[in-house]
Amino acid sequence: MRLKTLALMVIVSMFMAAVAGSAIAQVNTDKLLNPAQLNETAPDKFQVKFDTSKGEFIVEVTRAWAPNGADRFYNLVKNGFYDNCKFFRNIEGFMVQFGINGNPKISAGMMRARIKDDTVTQSNRRGYITFAMAGPDTRTSQLFINFGDNSGLDKQGFSPFGKVAKGMNVVDSLYNQYGGKPGDAQGQIQAEGNAFLEKNFPNLDFIKSATIVPPEAK
Repeated sequence: MRLKTLALMVIVSMFMAAVAGSAIAQVNTDKLLNPAQLNETAPDKFQVKFDTSKGEFIVEVTRAWAPNGADRFYNLVKNGFYDNCKFFRNIEGFMVQFGINGNPKISAGMMRARIKDDTVTQSNRRGYITFAMAGPDTRTSQLFINFGDNSGLDKQGFSPFGKVAKGMNVVDSLYNQYGGKPGDAQGQIQAEGNAFLEKNFPNLDFIKSATIVPPEAK
């Protein structure tokens, strides 16, 4: 009887852990639809695990490099923004870009949630991750990871806030046979979300989930 009771307790514990884990991973739609609520200060250093259609890679963030960018990234990851996002622009030898949410309603709100620029303290080297922008103080949610030395971007104000600490080979393997497309159709991506991408660019790789790595798991 004791063995049966113990076995039942183990099963219940595993179930509760699974439920807790899934709750952490859920997308917080309420906050993502109201970006003003995405206002937590990020830790000085933290890591994010990207589980993608090609495997996993780890991004290590150093907040001091670009505090505004690090804070926005932390809040977006914590609330599930990047889950199911597509790598929609991949230019071999240059960079891979992502960060338009698959839900057009979330994307619409995020387009207006701009953050202030950061001083560029790190160069756009291979593996470094940076917010995309369309001019001063226009950063929202789109990111790119550099494939090579793109230091020419430094003087344009592109400020890296972290780097790929593990799994750069996974980043290198992301689908790149659309010649940078559909990066030139961002308006349609914003308006139609993943439905547009899946219909017209079905081979794009995507993020299954992006999660903050607990300190004890590093």
